[in-house]
Amino acid sequence: MAPRRMTGGQGSRSRAAALSIASNSALIVLKLVAGAVTGSVAIITEAIHSGIDLLASIVAFFSVRQAETPADASHRYGHEKFENVAAGVEGMLILVGSGVIVYTAVDHLVEGTEIESIGFGIGVVAFATLVNLVVSQYLYRRAAATDSAALAGDAAHLRTDAMTSLGVLVGLALVSVTGETWIDPVVALVIAVAIVFTGLRVVAGSWRVLVDEALPDAEMAAIQDAIESFGERGVAGYHELRTRRAGPRRYVDVHVQFRSGTTLEEAHAIAHSLQDTIRERLRGADVLIHLEPEDRVRPGTEIGVGGTAHHPR
Repeated sequence: MAPRRMTGGQGSRSRAAALSIASNSALIVLKLVAGAVTGSVAIITEAIHSGIDLLASIVAFFSVRQAETPADASHRYGHEKFENVAAGVEGMLILVGSGVIVYTAVDHLVEGTEIESIGFGIGVVAFATLVNLVVSQYLYRRAAATDSAALAGDAAHLRTDAMTSLGVLVGLALVSVTGETWIDPVVALVIAVAIVFTGLRVVAGSWRVLVDEALPDAEMAAIQDAIESFGERGVAGYHELRTRRAGPRRYVDVHVQFRSGTTLEEAHAIAHSLQDTIRERLRGADVLIHLEPEDRVRPGTEIGVGGTAHHPR
């Protein structure tokens, strides 16, 4: 029984990614100017970090545009996994950015650095922090609403940028109070460590989808409960439940057995209702149901008329 598709949210992901590109571009210019005026290595590393964020935003933009493309003859399951590939690229870009920051910070820590016009630098970094917090929160909301891995990765970039900017603010304030310029590159090193953890988390999340990891336990339980709720409508059992995810879309396929005496037409109608029930619980999942007679029920996977069952393994 062929799956039904949901196409909601088209275009909203790419618009959110475009906003991220615009904000990153503006912040890079501001941070480069502030870094040149103050001589702060922490601000310069922030500009580098924003440059990496810009690359990630561009990757996210084109990936969600591609993911929104309908399925075609060569991509029968659609293009949603482009988002997961993009999230992996974004995570690796985060790691590259942390390496650049470490190199720059160590160089300035060894060679020494001079910082001027600290007040101007603090003002620029504070503004950048506020912008990144606002944009990242918006991207997180859009990512949650559309299940977009690319937008979630982009939001993680900007949230990390905002947190590291707060660290730069603290460092600049300490330099201003103590006059110890070595604090500046040390703060940059701490920032690099925080960025590494974010990058690893984004990469790990993308790889879990790319290798077709099963859906989370809560979603698996929702599928099983939906199937078992059809015990009174003629479903006798089920097995071969398989799930995976690509971008925002879930895929479910399962073999369902129907009680003896159920006609093909009746089984088909029941299966459509079951399919719709699963889709409602899993945000429009693609559900493929293979119809089988009751004698195909495997021991331990029966569904009683009241809806109780042993969960198939």
